[in-house]
Amino acid sequence: MIKKKNIIGICGSASEKSTNLAILKWISEFGKLDFNLEIVDNLNELPHFRTELTDNNVPKKVIDFRNKIENADGIIICTPEYVFSIPSGLKNMIEWCVSTTVFSDKPIGLITASASGEKAHKELQLIMETIQTKFLEDTTLLIKGVKGKISKEGEILNTKTESDLKKIVLNFSKII
Repeated sequence: MIKKKNIIGICGSASEKSTNLAILKWISEFGKLDFNLEIVDNLNELPHFRTELTDNNVPKKVIDFRNKIENADGIIICTPEYVFSIPSGLKNMIEWCVSTTVFSDKPIGLITASASGEKAHKELQLIMETIQTKFLEDTTLLIKGVKGKISKEGEILNTKTESDLKKIVLNFSKII
């Protein structure tokens, strides 16, 4: 029997009932035969990044989060775009990990689901490339106009979006 992979799904949204969280829950259900997806939707609990604490006196919540990333077989980030950028909580989380190698060569899926999302999607890809994660064009997805395509309850309202989500999950499964 093949052991299922352990994946961390990171929700970049600051909203408790976001469409991005609904997407991660849908992915968890769709991919449950291939992997276990643990969803992290509490990035606001990480302290604000401070350079002097990246290597010494690192806060326990940051250490725990870094360990979670390091021990995962792969990561899926699903995020909206806030003011043409990635949300501050997601950026803060990444900054806490930059001085480490927890993301290095880690297979990653990147989903930006927002009204537009183009700038945040490009920014997220650049950041993930800079910290040396492993992703392909086939493991990234931009969902524009998400509120008309996916309900907050996770119901996919658009068949092309559902097909695109299935493709990214299947492609991500191949690289983990």
